[in-house]
Amino acid sequence: MNAIVTGGAGLIGSNIARVLNARGEKDILVVDHLRGDPDKKRNLDSLEFSDYRERDEFRAALRSGTLPVPKVVYHLGACSSTTETNEAFLDDNNTAFTRELCQWCLERGVRFVYASSAATYGDGSLGYSDDEAGIPALRPLNLYGWSKQKFDLWALETGAVRQIAGLKYFNVFGPGEDHKGEMRSVVAKQFASVRDSGRISLFRSDRPGVADGCQDRDFVYVKDAAAVTVWLGDHPEVGGIFNCGTGRARTWLDLANALFAALGKEPHVDFIDMPAKLKGKYQYHTQAEMAKLRAVGCDVPFRPLEEAVADYVKTHLLRFG
Repeated sequence: MNAIVTGGAGLIGSNIARVLNARGEKDILVVDHLRGDPDKKRNLDSLEFSDYRERDEFRAALRSGTLPVPKVVYHLGACSSTTETNEAFLDDNNTAFTRELCQWCLERGVRFVYASSAATYGDGSLGYSDDEAGIPALRPLNLYGWSKQKFDLWALETGAVRQIAGLKYFNVFGPGEDHKGEMRSVVAKQFASVRDSGRISLFRSDRPGVADGCQDRDFVYVKDAAAVTVWLGDHPEVGGIFNCGTGRARTWLDLANALFAALGKEPHVDFIDMPAKLKGKYQYHTQAEMAKLRAVGCDVPFRPLEEAVADYVKTHLLRFG
């Protein structure tokens, strides 16, 4: 078997399977939790894979030792909601599941590449360096971020980090996120509004010195994030936790203008108050430090924001949005 991709019907996972398919790999076990979700299932319709298993069935097989042994496991399966409040669920689904699957891979000499998250950086006051010496000091702003941080700490404390690879994905967007609801990117959520009314809504800033719409993020196109992930799968000699971002922060206004340009519209932005549930948990700035990933030889390029948004609009949103 070439690979197991958990979260394989999700945003990054389905794009990883697409990268594998493009180079002729079809013996892939896809794992997810579809729940009858038509948007999520649609992510699988254009993919070629040898088997599909529901998450709970897969986890039972993992514990019983009856899983087929692949060359690589890409573990993207997790609850990615930054507003999830059930800590016990996140500890089990995100942290413990990752630990169990990692240990299974290490025992069998299987390459293990997993999703960490830029949410582990919290408010950014400690910077965005993926130097592993600084990871224990990080303080995420939400329980999702902590569920990722806890596994990173386990990997460091046990030394497993030297044999596996983790990626702290920054703000990933692109084809395959239709099922994510409120966790979809602003491009996906605001596409129909820009197309139909020529307007977009962004959060006001409630931080002195930051103008409305000038909160910024390191926006990463999912096709590039998937290519980086597969590169790490191909290089088992590389161990560690790495950032996955463009290395450049862009404002929400930049993102809005890229969406207007892709649709041939004049920009019209409406600013709205930030929901109370996000205050104190909202990142005003993210920007990946990328020297570490480049130093181990990963030369996968990242598209500029405008190019990525235009590709997303033309190849996906105008067809399915």
